[in-house]
Amino acid sequence: MSSGIYDDLQWRGLVADCTDTPQLTQRLSTSPVVLYCGFDPTADSLHVGNLVPLLALRRFQNYGHHPIAVAGGATGSIGDPSGKTQERPLLTQDILEANIAAVKVQLAKLLDFDSSSNPARLLDNASWTGSVRFIDFLRDIGKHFSVNMMISKESVRARMEDRETGISYTEFSYMLLQAFDFYHLRKELNCELQIGGSDQWGNITAGTDLCRKKLVATCFGLTLPLITNADGSKFGKTVAGAIWMDAKKTSVYRFYQFWIRTDDRDVVRYLKYFTFLSRSEVEALERQHLERPEGRVAHKALAKAVTDLIHGEQATQEAMRASEILFGGGLEGISESTFNDLLGEVPTKALQPTQIADPGIALLDLLVVSGLCASKGQARKDLEGGGISLNTVRVTELSRQVTRADLLFGKHLLLRKGKRNYACVTLATT
Repeated sequence: MSSGIYDDLQWRGLVADCTDTPQLTQRLSTSPVVLYCGFDPTADSLHVGNLVPLLALRRFQNYGHHPIAVAGGATGSIGDPSGKTQERPLLTQDILEANIAAVKVQLAKLLDFDSSSNPARLLDNASWTGSVRFIDFLRDIGKHFSVNMMISKESVRARMEDRETGISYTEFSYMLLQAFDFYHLRKELNCELQIGGSDQWGNITAGTDLCRKKLVATCFGLTLPLITNADGSKFGKTVAGAIWMDAKKTSVYRFYQFWIRTDDRDVVRYLKYFTFLSRSEVEALERQHLERPEGRVAHKALAKAVTDLIHGEQATQEAMRASEILFGGGLEGISESTFNDLLGEVPTKALQPTQIADPGIALLDLLVVSGLCASKGQARKDLEGGGISLNTVRVTELSRQVTRADLLFGKHLLLRKGKRNYACVTLATT
């Protein structure tokens, strides 16, 4: 075994803090380590904000270590106060179980559960927490925690200083539950390392302390940085909300677009954080980006790598073709669902079915209806100048009639004026 995983994480900028770096790197170089990362199933899908720690689990797995993803069937019913300004809504057990089942499908894209040597495992902490009696928990676990120590943790102190919201006893107990997870996993599965975001430092060190006190065992904690964009905004949030991994919540096209639109200042960092590209590959992309940023080679590599990972190569190719449409590409092979995603990117106007009845509608009139041209006179000039395309095909005939045969998927017409001005005309539903 090699401790190369730690060197890789450091090169990628993925080490925020560690309980004992020299000892951990020594341990990693000795033999495979069992490690875990927890996530609370607060939704029926993971989002891009979950990627860094879960991809870190896979990075450890790729180096031969044994990863465990712990779903918080117990902790999720409490709610982690870390990084939150107010208490989360409490979820029922049925909702938590449904969320875990949905997320398990996504985890299979990030972790290898079928490896013959070091398969990943998905565990639910409700399976070892649910049967513990409250009195027993207080006697066996709670006595090892000083309230003074708990208050000193940033996740708790920040909430206590907020006079409006404060922190409930429910949330205050979260730290003990997460520490109990580490204790259980260390005792039953010889798990020696917990990883998580830097906001989890207090919870993680509470677990290492509990293992030391109850098991006289050494455990390690490693935190990863919380990702922010170069402009200081929160990573993974857009005007439309979170970027989900479930295609029903965030389409593959919009998922791809999220990555392709990465700020130039962030793209190399994100290649390190969110892909498995090697150091030489990332450095080559960095050189190309610095020499010719307008080529967006690094952006395309980032978007393709992450979308391939989450949605598969075929879905990525379709999203890429959809993106190319808005840059003058053709419509060949595009599906209706992907085309529908484009509708949110261009102005769309309704057309009454009667307006396209035989003999159809004049393209000159359609250009005015779409809003691309202010008048028929302007539409005529644009047509004569070769600046108009219908369904990505250039049209120059002034007498061109648009009929139902031109409709995409039986209801859409995509118009372009010049290189970048698009409009879609869609048949109104009756």
